[in-house]
Amino acid sequence: MTTTRHVKSLYDVLLERGRIAPERLHAAQEQAEQSGQPLRRILVQHGLMSEEEVVELVAEQSGLATIDLSTYLVKPDVIQLIPEALARRHLFLPLFKIAETLTIAIADPMQFFILDAVRLQTKCDVKAVLASETSIRRALDQYYGSASLVQEVSQAIKAAAQPRTEEAIANEGPVIRLVELLVTQAVKEHASDIHLEPGDGALRTRFRIDGVLHQVHGPPKVLHAAVVSRIKVLSDLDIAEKRRAQDGRFRLPLDDGAIDVRVSTIPTPFGEKVVLRLLGRAEGTRDLSQVGLATDVLAQCQQLIRSPHGIFLVTGPTGSGKTTTLYAALQMSNDLQKNIVTIEDPIECQLPGVTQVQYNPKTDMTFASALRAFLRQDPDIIMVGEIRDRDTAQIAVQAALTGHLVFSTLHTNDAPTALARLIDMDIDAFLVASSVIGILAQRLVRVICPKCKESYQWTAPALSELPFPKETPLFRGRGCPACKHSGYKRRLGIFELLPVTQSIKDLVTAKAPAHEIREAARQAGMRTLREDGFAKVLAGLTTLEEVLRVTQLEEAAGRDPAHG
Repeated sequence: MTTTRHVKSLYDVLLERGRIAPERLHAAQEQAEQSGQPLRRILVQHGLMSEEEVVELVAEQSGLATIDLSTYLVKPDVIQLIPEALARRHLFLPLFKIAETLTIAIADPMQFFILDAVRLQTKCDVKAVLASETSIRRALDQYYGSASLVQEVSQAIKAAAQPRTEEAIANEGPVIRLVELLVTQAVKEHASDIHLEPGDGALRTRFRIDGVLHQVHGPPKVLHAAVVSRIKVLSDLDIAEKRRAQDGRFRLPLDDGAIDVRVSTIPTPFGEKVVLRLLGRAEGTRDLSQVGLATDVLAQCQQLIRSPHGIFLVTGPTGSGKTTTLYAALQMSNDLQKNIVTIEDPIECQLPGVTQVQYNPKTDMTFASALRAFLRQDPDIIMVGEIRDRDTAQIAVQAALTGHLVFSTLHTNDAPTALARLIDMDIDAFLVASSVIGILAQRLVRVICPKCKESYQWTAPALSELPFPKETPLFRGRGCPACKHSGYKRRLGIFELLPVTQSIKDLVTAKAPAHEIREAARQAGMRTLREDGFAKVLAGLTTLEEVLRVTQLEEAAGRDPAHG
């Protein structure tokens, strides 16, 4: 059990350090004693210190670690260990339990009796970490509030005197708040998707965070229909239709703006599965220098993006960050002297100064038809969300050859394969060679958590392509509350840039296979996705296991078929 009985008081520490004038500190201490409030709260109320400064100072003196509760999700079984009244009375939050040790977040290490109270309640050893008082109160409202909200919804449904329509239930206040809470939690966790998956007697809720699905506390199965109905109402979908897939979207106001949510439903034997894609907001767009490009690759990309005409492609699977990169490229090119138009499916982010059009086949606003219309709009730069078919590819090539700069994406494993894909779409090889100026392939790898990063000696069997010996010290995340014990926090890109030089044009015109183009590009200095990943491993940004995980497909695709 962690003890804090010998920690100096905040008053004594501040007095020793001279952080606050003695007379003001003494006055604050007197007010704290008279009001019965903690000194830390009085200091914050009077603007003498911020909450963050108080937490940092107390952590330094007590030796306790700090935690940012806004980025941490507590599992429901841990919340259930502590009665809400006890947590609120002593102002602490249960965080996680490993074996027989429970870790809690507290605001004041001088209140050591909290640990004793928790130990008596749970019969566990108790450890503490520090968090601000405001963040603990907010978290208590979130976790215990959601539990009471679920109960309120359940009781409201059961207590109905007469049967009500699904739409009426969906517009009940508790159901509305429950769906808002679910989306708010996902945004707080930096999730990209929410999965509501009905099963036999259970409803599983999962968030996709940093590309990996994590099970989280969600609504019980009894509320599945109510939650789905609410999501359908928001998305303007047919509530009564449960036998076919439906797609929609809605916008949900948040404290700091609004979030756009794309909705997909599919029927299953246990009810409708719903996936919510949380789309980025304008303030979330990045500069091209922030996506993870190496210095030399960034310079090459910037040169290609400044080209007066041609096609610049970004390739990779779904969820590899292609749209983020294209938005960054558009932002770099966005000025009053250029007319920039886009056709997207969906519009993930509003870009000021850019004309953005939503893909909608029901109104004949497809990628191909939008491209035709754009060419009559005097554009300088055109972005096409994806080249999916021959018509779109043909018009994109025509636009590039008539003096326009075209950005688009393709679903290919690597950069060289994109050229072959266009030829497979019945685009003449000569036209492909003449129009495409560069291809950027990318993947996303998880970044090592900075709070628990440690070096270690890698001892796994060496791979032949590793640019370093197996004895090289590498880095990994040990696992901590800040990263939910995964060892990773956020993601960054690894890249493979193929500028279409004259030698590459000659190979494309001759319809050379992708592996020959790949080899020629490597001889000219192109780094593959895996090689760029290895560089980020050596820089301590990600792990070797992570790079190997995300680059398996393109490595297999890049091999010479004649040599396995």
